[in-house]
Amino acid sequence: MKQLTLDLHSDTPPLLENYVAAANADLLASLYEAVPMSDVPQHLFLWGDPGSGRSHLLRSVVSAAAQAGRPACYLRAGDVGNYLPEAPGLLLAIDDVEALGPEAQIALFRAFNASRGLRMTLITSGCAAPLHLHLREDLRTRIGQCLVFEVKALTDEDRHAILEAQASTRGLRLEPEIVQYLLRHGRRDLASLLRTLDALDAASLERKRPITLPLLREILQRDSTL
Repeated sequence: MKQLTLDLHSDTPPLLENYVAAANADLLASLYEAVPMSDVPQHLFLWGDPGSGRSHLLRSVVSAAAQAGRPACYLRAGDVGNYLPEAPGLLLAIDDVEALGPEAQIALFRAFNASRGLRMTLITSGCAAPLHLHLREDLRTRIGQCLVFEVKALTDEDRHAILEAQASTRGLRLEPEIVQYLLRHGRRDLASLLRTLDALDAASLERKRPITLPLLREILQRDSTL
């Protein structure tokens, strides 16, 4: 059998435009509103399960702000030390705040305190609602004063509709049993599902044959070994 030359892990750039809002429409609208500078910035805190799209959203809003000419910075908690950037109008996004060390927690608390005078916007994310974050109390209180959103995961109905819509735009025909098998046996986060669809599309073109369950099983097996 011919070896597939597929990159199952190539990600599309994280953009607000390619985030599927589903039950998160209000959250997405608030992120769009956070992109331009404001005299009284509204800080946001996003929480949800792994794979819910928190990192995608933080990276996306930083990208949108930078494209709009606003200074913007995205940092993972593990990359934060005893200092955080501060600048007039800066949009600062900090991911996974529950992983901040003691000095990094102080740095984020100071950034909150400096944000009003500098018209900075802070957008942070975590694995739980503010009340349940294991952080120093003054920082946890600051985070709790943000506009707080739970990032709600896609339902299977959402995933099914997205896959069918994406397939339709590519001129692909996905039989219902193929989508159902993918949702049962594939990685369930949307980025992985769309990478698998990319792989199916490429394999279908390369082999000049329709998408079948055996082809899907082969791609999922290959993905599991990478």
